[in-house]
Amino acid sequence: MLRMSARVFVYGTLKRQEPNHHWLTKKENGQARFLGRGKTAVKFPLVVGTRYNIPFLLARPGEGNHIEGEVYEVDQAMFSKLDELEDYPAYYDREEQAIVTEQNETIHCWLYLIRNFPEKMLAKKLLTSYHNTPEQPYNENYLDSCPEDLAMDE
Repeated sequence: MLRMSARVFVYGTLKRQEPNHHWLTKKENGQARFLGRGKTAVKFPLVVGTRYNIPFLLARPGEGNHIEGEVYEVDQAMFSKLDELEDYPAYYDREEQAIVTEQNETIHCWLYLIRNFPEKMLAKKLLTSYHNTPEQPYNENYLDSCPEDLAMDE
C-alpha cells in the first residue's frame, strides 16, 4: 500500500452520497481511506453559491457554525487530484484546521476554503452541513466553464 500522506476534511460534494464522492473512490486518482465523521473545532460560514450551487467554506473563522463533514486519509496522488478539483491555489485555498471526531478526539486535517469572496456571501443561509438537493442541485458543468462563470456575484 502506498504511504498515506495527509488527512483531509471534506464538507461538501466530496462526502459519501454526494456528487463528487467518486473522486475519492477512483483508483486512478490515488488512495483515500475514510476515517470517520467530524466537525470543525472552529465555526465557519458554509454557504451554497453561484449558479452551479457549489458549497463554499468562507475563510471567516469564528462566524457561522461548526461544520459537519468527513475525514479521509489520502496519499499524495489523491491529494494532488483534490487540489485539481478544488482549483487550488487559484480558486480555493487550503489550510490545516482542528477537527473534532465522533470519538471526541481533536485531529488536524486539511480543508479547502475561499479567502476572497464578496461580503454579501455572508448574507446567504449559513449551513452546518451540505447536502445536494433537488431544490438546489449541484451542477458539475462548472468544471467546463471559465473562471468568470464561477464568480460569486449572487
